[in-house]
Amino acid sequence: MTLLAEYYVPGLHVEDRSITVPLDWTGHEPGRGFDGESISLFYRVVTAPEHAHDDLPLLVYLQGGPGGESPRPLNPSSDGWIEEAIKHFRVILPDQRGTGRSNRIDTQVMARLAPAGARAQADYLKLFLADSIVRDFEHLRRTEFAGAKWVTLGQSYGGFLTLTYLSLFPAGVAASFTCGGIPHVPADAAEVYEHTFPRMLTKTRQFYERYPQDVERVAAVADRLAGGDVTLPNGDLFTVERLQCLGSDFGMKPSFERVHWIFDAAFLDGDGSASADSPLSDEFLSRVEAATSSRPLYWPLQEFIYANGEMDAPIRWAAQRVRDTKPEFAAGVRPLNFTGEAMFPWMFEQERALRPFKPAMDLLMEDTRFGVIYDADQLACNEVPLQAAVYFDDMYVDSGMQLDTLSRVGNAHAWVTNEFEHDGNHGDRVFKHLYAEALNRGDLEPLF
Repeated sequence: MTLLAEYYVPGLHVEDRSITVPLDWTGHEPGRGFDGESISLFYRVVTAPEHAHDDLPLLVYLQGGPGGESPRPLNPSSDGWIEEAIKHFRVILPDQRGTGRSNRIDTQVMARLAPAGARAQADYLKLFLADSIVRDFEHLRRTEFAGAKWVTLGQSYGGFLTLTYLSLFPAGVAASFTCGGIPHVPADAAEVYEHTFPRMLTKTRQFYERYPQDVERVAAVADRLAGGDVTLPNGDLFTVERLQCLGSDFGMKPSFERVHWIFDAAFLDGDGSASADSPLSDEFLSRVEAATSSRPLYWPLQEFIYANGEMDAPIRWAAQRVRDTKPEFAAGVRPLNFTGEAMFPWMFEQERALRPFKPAMDLLMEDTRFGVIYDADQLACNEVPLQAAVYFDDMYVDSGMQLDTLSRVGNAHAWVTNEFEHDGNHGDRVFKHLYAEALNRGDLEPLF
């Protein structure tokens, strides 16, 4: 175990640590030595200052995404669940491979791989999906924490990783919590988008009902973009399709307000009222760029989180295929409808940060062989206590599909609530509720 740094932020004791793991887990077993190319797995150990040297149970956080790094806490309440968790656990915050400080992937990495060809790039990206991520974490548990069982807390995509963990290495997990992140098993990307596009229509309608003045503002901006001559500060062409991506935030709070204030600064002339003849302000363009740009791995891996083992058919741009059946999302429709958490082929042509991924994406979209991430039989006989927060109105992960999966997972318990959006765990109540439920059932008794 390599200790890189030890320090305090207000209310937290922090250790920065790193280990090496195989780039390719094929032929290797977590917890054992390995040969061949390796990468770094960076993680933080976070505790309350008064517990810095106490032997507390372990809780590992499975970050949402895909392609998301672990939280960088400012204090215990900056990511709400941490404040409760450090009362009971030593919290492990790993950066998933390819993110944060764990051999981050960006355009430079793809450019380095380009001479080897698109196939090499595609095969490299496959090594950064759930089957490898979970093996990294299991290797960490076995080698650096003496094989002690730990509790997992999965947010969004972290819930997908939870079911992978329970499929592959259930013996390493004492109990699991998930928040808005139970995937449908069997996995089918197109099925997911058949559920999410209708919810985007509902979210768009709700947005316009709350801020009716934005119907005209959004339409005027879209009409201005239709000329095809507007660019964002980074040089990307600003299209209506990219404008629609502002809706990807609509499943979180206070997203309606964030988007409303972006459009408030859209027009340069006069008092800033809607006008397709007015230049778009620099401030507006900068805000749109920031709101529609993403972590380097987020869009490239987005649909492949549903790729499980040997598939009957390739994914082939599932979101675009579903969108093509829904003319209400066309760029010329007014009022303009927003899209949600979905990637489209045009992104890898229009966005400079994604263009280096395009050759690999074209191949991956036709692939049918991926690592196994879910074992339905193992999940059916699961004995690890699983407590899931299912947000009834979740825009990203359909609550009905979550409950269908949970009905076929052993020892699973669902708390269904419409009080929170997809990011409810970032407040101070969701994890506290889940922890109390598990405690009251005796699920955590072996840990204490």
